[in-house]
Amino acid sequence: MMDNLRTAANGPVLKIVLALIILTFLLTGVTGYLSSESGSYAAKVNGQTISRAQLEQAFQQEKNALQERLGDQFSTLLSDEPRIQQIRRQALDRLINAALVEQYTHKLGLSASDEQVTQEIRSLTFFQTDNKFDNNKYQNYLSWLTRSNISPDSFAEQIRQDLINRQLSQILIGSEIALPTEVKQEFSLLLQERTVRYATLELKKIEAQQKVTDEELKNYYDANSKHFTVPEKVKISYIKMDAADELKNVTVSDADIDKYYKNNLSQYTESERKKYSFIQSDSDSAAKSILDELKKGADFSQLASEKSTDKFSAQKGGDLGWMEESSLPNELKSTNLSKQGQLSDIVKLSNGYAIFRLDDIKPQVVKSLADVRSDIEKIVKQEKAVDAFYALQRKVSDAAANDNESLVAAEKAAGYKAVVTDWFDRDNVPADINFSQVVQAIFSGNLVDDKGTTGVNSDVISVDGDRAFIVRVDDFKPETVQSLEQAKTEVEELVKRQKAEKQLQVESEKLLAALKEGKGEQALKDAEIQFEQPTVIKRASQTNQASDVAFNLPHPKDGKAEYGVAQDELGNTVLIQLDKVVPGSMTDDQIKQSIDGYQYQIGNIMLESLMNNLRDNADIKYGQIE
Repeated sequence: MMDNLRTAANGPVLKIVLALIILTFLLTGVTGYLSSESGSYAAKVNGQTISRAQLEQAFQQEKNALQERLGDQFSTLLSDEPRIQQIRRQALDRLINAALVEQYTHKLGLSASDEQVTQEIRSLTFFQTDNKFDNNKYQNYLSWLTRSNISPDSFAEQIRQDLINRQLSQILIGSEIALPTEVKQEFSLLLQERTVRYATLELKKIEAQQKVTDEELKNYYDANSKHFTVPEKVKISYIKMDAADELKNVTVSDADIDKYYKNNLSQYTESERKKYSFIQSDSDSAAKSILDELKKGADFSQLASEKSTDKFSAQKGGDLGWMEESSLPNELKSTNLSKQGQLSDIVKLSNGYAIFRLDDIKPQVVKSLADVRSDIEKIVKQEKAVDAFYALQRKVSDAAANDNESLVAAEKAAGYKAVVTDWFDRDNVPADINFSQVVQAIFSGNLVDDKGTTGVNSDVISVDGDRAFIVRVDDFKPETVQSLEQAKTEVEELVKRQKAEKQLQVESEKLLAALKEGKGEQALKDAEIQFEQPTVIKRASQTNQASDVAFNLPHPKDGKAEYGVAQDELGNTVLIQLDKVVPGSMTDDQIKQSIDGYQYQIGNIMLESLMNNLRDNADIKYGQIE
């Protein structure tokens, strides 16, 4: 049912309702929602039908969520048909999971009382004001349900199923027992501390000692010449149009403000609102009996509390809250109640019978021009600036198109000179024009080709909706491969580094062997390096390869250090001396907290396993999903 609601409206309250329910377990678990037998089906889960209409609603929900998250990129997704089909299949999987969970909790006999459901609804944050339950917010939501021909009881049943799903989750999370000894052993490793010393063989130092021959340079260049390229470069002229500049020049008159106010008076008008109550009955005869009592002077609120079959509004004496005429459900609108205290006749609902009462009326209120003047001035100014900005774009665009040989005409139309750049490539674009749309137009549009600049002006290139450019490529240099002579300095550095890396590997292996053999002191002296002062590292805060290697070394024995080797981010070799290992320790409180966390983690794993098991053993028949 809640997925039906989600498709029916996009209001923030509804989205919050759905978000809270979804977070508890597998997105949905909706009593009645998955049990419809009308129309062709998308799937059947142990005989329970998921209709194509329900799948379409869930699919639309997925697309709406993606559109909110992706923004402008959503249109690109829509053109990706395989991805769209994947989203549809994911929506169906969620509906199947929801049906399986509902069936399983029913089999276990899990339940939630009316009192628990009421308490849960009253605790939902979107029904609260200042951390207290706000009946007006709740009644407005119930009114929305009624207008959508959805029973408030269906909403209550969704809350009930959500509570049941949470019980299932808690059962699984609490079913795995973590022994204190296991947790203590695991965390003694996680919190372990090691005392180490580091000594570094610097790659740059060895690289500076390298000598290279012309033959080595040539061989390296011949094998890697394609990597020594000079990227294509351009010089351009461009005209920049900015909406912010237009805003500075816009003036707004009193007549402009007055005209906007009159044309948009509905925006500043709070419509008449009416407050209603109702009593719902299962039968026409029961409703007639209640109406007779009311006509004899019985208290409406008391009768609603005692006899209304709508349990939630009954708690508030039948109060439905304030509503505007435009938002009234058809059943209430048909009563034509117009006077305070007026009762309706018996009204047939989709799920029973009702008697409505008009409790109060708030007349229409129109904000004065003086109250909204400053807001309107800002709006009108912005609108004028936007109009001027787009008018400027059209004017400059027409001039650039009519005189395609240069930007002279476009400059006259803009009222200022074009900016002329120096040479730049795709990776070093001037900041003022460094937008993907502009770069694309310069290097991948029709402004250059394999022969060079085409000598034409670009179309208007719009950026972020508030800036636009006309661009012309004045000169062009194609991508070229540098000769060995041109690239000699770079090639020499690369060859030296390559030779230094090989030498560094050999020397580090010799040093490590000498350290393990107990001959490290002289070897380190010959290499002109030494171990630094001891430092204590923790497993939980490992940040580099040297720390990783240090924690993989065996424990020192008989006072003898263990040694390893790693590489840092600069390519240097780091020799590691492990002197001491101290196991981590935990307090009793820390052990208890860790047990809780461990059980929660295992419980979630079990929850996933349960879901897989339910699917493996379910009779799932797929129908038409396209």
